[in-house]
Amino acid sequence: MEIYLYIALFAPLAGSLFSALFGASPKTSVTGMVASGLLFVSFMSSVVLLNYVMAGHTVHVEMMTWIAAGDFYVPFGFVVDQVSVVMMMVVSVVSTIVHIYSIGYMDHDKGFNRFFSYLSAFVFSMMILVMSDNFLGLFIGWEGVGLCSWLLIGFWYHKESATWAANEAFIMNRIADLAMLVGIFMIYWNIGSLQYDVVFAEISNLSIPIVTWIGIFLFVGAMGKSAQFPLHTWLADAMEGPTPVSALIHAATMVTAGVYLVVRANPIYGLIPEVGVAIASLGAFVAMFAATMALVNRDMKRIVAYSTLSQLGYMFVAAGLGAYWVALFHLMAHAFFKALLFLGAGNVMHAMHDELDPFKMGGLKKSMKVTWILMTLASVALAGIYPLAGFFSKDLILEVAFVEQHYVLYTVLLLTAGLTAFYSFRLVALIFHGNERHLKYGIHPHEAYTFMLYAMAPLAVLAVIAGMVFKTPYYEMVTQLLPAIEYHVHNHTTFWIMTIGTQLFVIAAIAFAYKKYAKAVRVDVKVESGFFYQLLYNQYYIPKIYDEVFTKPYRELSKVAWKQIDLKIVDATVDGIANVIYRTGEKTHTMQNGNLSSMLRWMVVGLVVLLVLAIAFTVGYNAVTMRAM
Repeated sequence: MEIYLYIALFAPLAGSLFSALFGASPKTSVTGMVASGLLFVSFMSSVVLLNYVMAGHTVHVEMMTWIAAGDFYVPFGFVVDQVSVVMMMVVSVVSTIVHIYSIGYMDHDKGFNRFFSYLSAFVFSMMILVMSDNFLGLFIGWEGVGLCSWLLIGFWYHKESATWAANEAFIMNRIADLAMLVGIFMIYWNIGSLQYDVVFAEISNLSIPIVTWIGIFLFVGAMGKSAQFPLHTWLADAMEGPTPVSALIHAATMVTAGVYLVVRANPIYGLIPEVGVAIASLGAFVAMFAATMALVNRDMKRIVAYSTLSQLGYMFVAAGLGAYWVALFHLMAHAFFKALLFLGAGNVMHAMHDELDPFKMGGLKKSMKVTWILMTLASVALAGIYPLAGFFSKDLILEVAFVEQHYVLYTVLLLTAGLTAFYSFRLVALIFHGNERHLKYGIHPHEAYTFMLYAMAPLAVLAVIAGMVFKTPYYEMVTQLLPAIEYHVHNHTTFWIMTIGTQLFVIAAIAFAYKKYAKAVRVDVKVESGFFYQLLYNQYYIPKIYDEVFTKPYRELSKVAWKQIDLKIVDATVDGIANVIYRTGEKTHTMQNGNLSSMLRWMVVGLVVLLVLAIAFTVGYNAVTMRAM
């Protein structure tokens, strides 16, 4: 089985390097096909490993020694177990589909080859992250996806907004990653190893305060990667990248890495339930917080991005309450319908000449029927309507909160479910229903390439069946490694009231969204001026606060450092030394005039100077020697 592990891990790297060979060349379709084919090979290897793991086995390999310094030993080691194989399947499935889709989406882009090199490199980094058998290897993959996300978000580097968004994502994640490094250092300092099996076997021997701090620092790292408040602002801005990037990085893989870290480190968080409750509370807050911003936003991709942020909150609620397998289950199901939603948004963008305001669309189901069906399916799954995937994963998190008697968290998540249904179908109604407002702008939309629609089809199937088909075998497999706790409301009456009540609440929210937005909407609808509406529209003014409190003071401090220190002190010192040397050369270059008599005189002067120095040194040395005697 080791060979399949290496194929799953290194096939994306091979695709990235192959595409990089043509990075500066004009578009070569073969790069997209080869990169996609190698991702499919990685997916098939992951399927083989999944079957092996489901039979009760694991694959653990130590490829080579990485760091060996004294007692500090870290190998290039990888493990395929019940948790990592789930992430491998999610990453490989979604990545393969996104690669195939991107062949059409990036068809006319000058950076076609470069795009596939970056995209495959991202997948390789993500595979390192989830397959590593130690915290340091995980951190290398963690930084790799950070670098590749910077390259992909800022892919259209000629746009200032894209480079700004890429830098914001990179810098904000570096802030969180510093805390994560501290947590990793604390693990090694107290245990003497970074291998998962050693750390998790020894962690219970540490004092609770130390374990608490380790858990906190690791979670701060997860907050940055999964865009949890207050490190959340980069996620929506990251929509500046190409839409397939959003589908892969900001729906299915990179942003879920924080959830994976908490799930993987469950033996640590199991010892500190108070920290877990804090994680769950923050997750519930973020779920509601992001959903409210999506209610009023006028950017199609940002609405879907806020939805991702909200669903990440759900996952952290489950993980914080100790329902690790539930968090991972929602991560898997969410990846399918959210990637489908993003790719559908990409179809709409192409059809609308990159227009993102849904109020300027309308009636697109006439010309984009397949995309309408696919995005509606994804929205139904996101809303948690039975029997689609979201019902089995997201509603299970509601049940976890209720069973664990965290009724405040349950109430917040229930309200968020209603908001999710409303903003999801607000978007669908504005884009595909009502009057054809886009005609005013001379836009004549068309459906995406047929092969792009076929590429999206597996995601649609998975969005429908993932909950019904996969839940039981998934539970039986992952609970061999994660705590095997089933969450059921044992009172049948209460259970049915909760289930039916939630469904009716969500359906009512969908009906309200259609009633308000599915009919004729004016083309020139302006942003409302009410305080609450403006508060949500401006993201609670948090970006503005960050700009005033951090960005502007830092910019002014940088200007002072530049003008007063760099120019007047550093540069002046360096320039002064250079000027002295230059002027000395100007004064003394007349010695080299080619006149033999003049050169002999200078030789005599030099000889005299050397003799004087020699005599002075000899006298001084003798004087010191005499005193010493």
